[in-house]
Amino acid sequence: MKKIVLLFTAFLFSTALFAQSERYMAAMNKFVAQLDTARTKDDFQKLANQFELIASKEQNQWLPYYYAAFCNASLVYQSDKDLIDVLCDKADAMISKADSLQPNNAEIYVIRARICSARIMVNPMSRGAKFGKQSGEWLEKAKTIDPSCPRIALTEGTGKFYTPKMFGGGKDKAKPILEDAAKKFEVFKPASTIHPHWGSRECNWMLGQCNKE
Repeated sequence: MKKIVLLFTAFLFSTALFAQSERYMAAMNKFVAQLDTARTKDDFQKLANQFELIASKEQNQWLPYYYAAFCNASLVYQSDKDLIDVLCDKADAMISKADSLQPNNAEIYVIRARICSARIMVNPMSRGAKFGKQSGEWLEKAKTIDPSCPRIALTEGTGKFYTPKMFGGGKDKAKPILEDAAKKFEVFKPASTIHPHWGSRECNWMLGQCNKE
């Protein structure tokens, strides 16, 4: 009788876990698909809220924290200057949680690099050297883990694209790096439908801008 109770309890537990997993995947697939077409500040804010909500319920899953960090870092570029550090701090907290759950992950290091780059916008003259160096260090770490990740080259190329020529940037410097990213996007296969696969649209737009000159 005791064995039957134990087996029934195990069955109920596994069924609950399966249902929870199905709900998690359904929610993640829905919002990751929306992220693929997100463009406006409102889009990214709503998605940041959704991923943060999922993270609060699925605290052992790294991807909701990852996407919450990505959305908050993306909001920087459509927000007032006095909100940049607030958003970056929030993104930092989220990506640190993702890092604790999934250490030594190139995708996570890419987000860390992007957060550093976003902080430069508060004051490029005073912050450029410090946070530019930190961003580059995160990208180098990412390369040692997965040099085939297209978002590494994309982030590096984006930095060059938006850096003035007088400081070593410009479209000429960005173009070969973005071309490398584009080639990597062509063959990249995400681990699942909810794993990171963003960036191709952004890469193609910047390459188009580079080719206008």
